[in-house]
Amino acid sequence: MKKISYKKILSLGLWVFALIGLFLSWSFAAKKQTSNKVHSVNIEILNESETPFINEKDVKEFFDERNDALINNEVKNINIHNLEKALNAHPAVENSEISYTIDGELKISVTQRRPLVRIINANGESYYIDSLSKLMPLSYKSTGRVLVANGFLHEPYSRRYNLSVEDIIKNESLSAVSYLDDIYQISKFIYADELLSNLIHQIYLDENRDFILFPAIGEQTIILGKTEFLADKLTKLKQFYTDGLNKTDGWKKYSTINLKYKNLVVCTKK
Repeated sequence: MKKISYKKILSLGLWVFALIGLFLSWSFAAKKQTSNKVHSVNIEILNESETPFINEKDVKEFFDERNDALINNEVKNINIHNLEKALNAHPAVENSEISYTIDGELKISVTQRRPLVRIINANGESYYIDSLSKLMPLSYKSTGRVLVANGFLHEPYSRRYNLSVEDIIKNESLSAVSYLDDIYQISKFIYADELLSNLIHQIYLDENRDFILFPAIGEQTIILGKTEFLADKLTKLKQFYTDGLNKTDGWKKYSTINLKYKNLVVCTKK
């Protein structure tokens, strides 16, 4: 049997004592941290400049209304998971992360929801679809500068608010009667493109269930039709605006741009 030298035994013992010391030190620090009291709350809205729907004051008032005792409360008495869950249920919040430091600071980071398109149904009811495809109520604080979709839409918020557009797409019976999924797909494509996002400001569903787009520049009516081959249609529209209208002075010549036909852009002169 190979003998282990005294030096190796001593070295191994020192390592064991060092690890025990680190563990005891960590345990002491963790115990001290949970017994600390919260002396300050630091709230950060990560995308405050994008959509001003919620601010630091709103977050403070939210917890005050829930009677959540934060300041001077011991950290061990604060349920971080429940606080995050409650804040994430706020209609303006996409996600929140809450943590605390060893010196007693509670840190709250909030990401606001990002509205993608505003729906105005036939009854005049209005709400948003956000960037994660979820329905979102309007805010009394601010109105998002986004695409507007209106026309022959009969989908009330109350029957859809607990569903995302992704849920509607996956449900055959819902997707057969809903137009929110189509509007979401159109809006998402437009916002992903710099030219189209600056160009298009309204989506309209007509009585034939065809989609019509209205540009912010020019007086053209853009007939999109159904959402089949959507990428091809909107790519053709981009090409027509950059290569066609600019070269032929078509901004003043045409009243209608029709994209319904495959591989064709049919224009009607004024």
